[in-house]
Formats: sequence, structure tokens, C-alpha cells
Amino acid sequence: MEIEFKNLLIETEYTKLTERYNPSGESVWQANDYFDTPDFELRSHGAALRIREKKAGLVLTLKEPKEDGLLETHVTLSEKEAEDLFQYGLIHSAEMNQQLEKFKLTASLEHLGRLETKRFEKQLTSGLLVLDQSMYLGTTDYELEFEVADYAAGKKAFEELLQNNSIPHRETKNKIVRFMDRKALTR
Repeated sequence: MEIEFKNLLIETEYTKLTERYNPSGESVWQANDYFDTPDFELRSHGAALRIREKKAGLVLTLKEPKEDGLLETHVTLSEKEAEDLFQYGLIHSAEMNQQLEKFKLTASLEHLGRLETKRFEKQLTSGLLVLDQSMYLGTTDYELEFEVADYAAGKKAFEELLQNNSIPHRETKNKIVRFMDRKALTR
């Protein structure tokens, strides 16, 4: 289970936070390639499927909504397995296919596009602070994520973090939802 709080940032807020928490400017690059059926069947269930590419390799992740967070199923992929998903919509993992069965998909999966992120992470006493600059489908956005182990304590610490940095709370959709919303506009 992943418990995280999110807040979209404007560029000046992002710059201020990176200067405060990441004065060295170090970051990591990652790319997310998103998949769904042509009619967004996974999205209609609030679920999302992606391949994340980092220097360490490729990971296929299915995210499903749960009461206080997201249930994530992760499977490491070889380049050949990733290529089969990109080209043919095929998943070789029995575990992942079992998780996907509950959605009763009526069409094949297809690659919808890529979101690239420049990411900085810092462990704070109250949780993991993540600052992202993401580029996708002609858009750049900025986001603060705050990952915690306990919902109630994490929510309080997140609200204090926003308040201490004079950042207003903004309802923020997950990256994949923002990507899918943008993709739906381009179809």
C-alpha cells in the first residue's frame, strides 16, 4: 500500500522548494510509459498501468484504488517483455495477468504515450518529500509528493509542509490521471 499526499506547484514554488531542500540540484530521471485499452477501460475503474524506466531497469506497475491509498502490483520486465507490451499489448507475467483479470478488459492494451520526470527525493522526519518536474504531451507540470506510513500523521505533516512554505493546497490528480486527461483531449 502506498500512502501519499500530492500538491501541484507553480514553477516559482517548485524552484523555491528545490532551492530549500535540494541546494546541490541533484536529481534522477525516469520515464513512465502508460497503457490502457482504446476505450480507457482501466481508467474507468480508477486503475492505471505503466512501465517505469530508470537506470536500474524496467518495472511494470498496476495501480488500483483502495480506501486510504493505492494498491500497487510491481513486476520487473526484461527488454523483450517490455517490447511485447509496446508492440502487441502482451504481458508475460502470470501475477500481473491475474491482477488484470478482475477488470474484464474487452480490448487489447495499447501504448498511450510517455511522461518523463526529473525527480528529487529527501527523507524528512515525517515522510519522504518528492519534487517532480514532469513533461508529457506538450505539457510541463510541477508537483510535490509526500509519502508516509500513517495516513493521519502524514496528512498533518503534509499540511504543515505546505503552510510553512506558503503554498496553497490544490486538489491534485495522480500523474497518470493528468496524463490520461491530456491524452483524452488529443484523441
